[in-house]
Amino acid sequence: MNLEQFEMERFQSTWENLVRFNLAESGVHPVPLAELISDSKDRDDFMALKLGYSQANGTPELRQAIASLYPGATEQNVLAATGTAEANFLASWVLTEPGDEVIVMVPNYQQIWGLVRSFGAEAKRLNLVEELNWAPDLDELDHIVSTRTRLICVCNPNNPTGAVLTEEEMNRIVATAGRVGAWVLADEVYRGAELDRQMTPSFWGKYEKLIVTCGLSKAYGLPGLRIGWMVSSPEFVSRAWAYHDYTTIGPTPMSDLLARVALRPQKREWLLERTRSILNANFPIIREWIDSHGGTFSLIEPRAGAIAYLRYNLDIESGELVERLRRDKSVLICSGEHFLMENYLRIGFGEQPGYLRSGLDLISSFISELE
Repeated sequence: MNLEQFEMERFQSTWENLVRFNLAESGVHPVPLAELISDSKDRDDFMALKLGYSQANGTPELRQAIASLYPGATEQNVLAATGTAEANFLASWVLTEPGDEVIVMVPNYQQIWGLVRSFGAEAKRLNLVEELNWAPDLDELDHIVSTRTRLICVCNPNNPTGAVLTEEEMNRIVATAGRVGAWVLADEVYRGAELDRQMTPSFWGKYEKLIVTCGLSKAYGLPGLRIGWMVSSPEFVSRAWAYHDYTTIGPTPMSDLLARVALRPQKREWLLERTRSILNANFPIIREWIDSHGGTFSLIEPRAGAIAYLRYNLDIESGELVERLRRDKSVLICSGEHFLMENYLRIGFGEQPGYLRSGLDLISSFISELE
């Protein structure tokens, strides 16, 4: 297997802890451990943990908590993974063979795009259309799907645009998949991070050949737990668990316990409301900053997630722009090149307001020097 380099992750992981201002992050500033386990019994349980191996596919209690988020699901429908990224990896690995076609929403987090190409499949674009507020071109989907299509991959809410599919669009996607017998992989890691506080509907229950992936990193503000999951048929979950044995084997006992705390109904609601409050407090900061630059930037406002996907009007390629910004101002953002597009930037706005403003001020300084 000739594994493609995952350019955005390589860029971020190389520099995110070395710059003064990391605005490449796509979540909100993380929850402190003390706030997650504020109950004295939870703290006692955490401190009493024995640091052995945990249940490889997630403890029954964790899988039951995850299943409760998906009507009709049981723990047999759930496989816990090391972040949504591993859940996506396992689903892609199980399903993709050389010569398959895999349709991937673009722009998108490019993990699956690179993986399926490395597995020998042909990746095809399902384009989101800026003029349609980043809705997918579903007529194009009908045109490019074929009997070789093994998998259709969507990210809803979307990274990097923050767009959310309508129920009609979701239904049409699964109907198109059903016409050729393709699977649908729905990455829902931003579900729960809606600025209007209206929970995005899940793909769960819409189709038999479906894998939903999610995790605690984005909407929950708990990326350091590295807990994600897939929800699918018991048969598919069993197959994916066999592949899981070759990767991380299973979550840590600390992460499993803390994830169970996070998914208790009252704590879960608190975490999601914390995220939504951060988004609504911070988005006006980046909106005002964009407006202050006249016609340099344009933005279709995100409906979910702590990310703004900006089109820019400057005579410089996005890859060069973000590299020079990192080098000259010690600010990290993501380029449109990371999403197979040019003349776009992704800026995260989930950090503390003062931190966000300082980073944006340095971007302004950099732009003025370009001009």
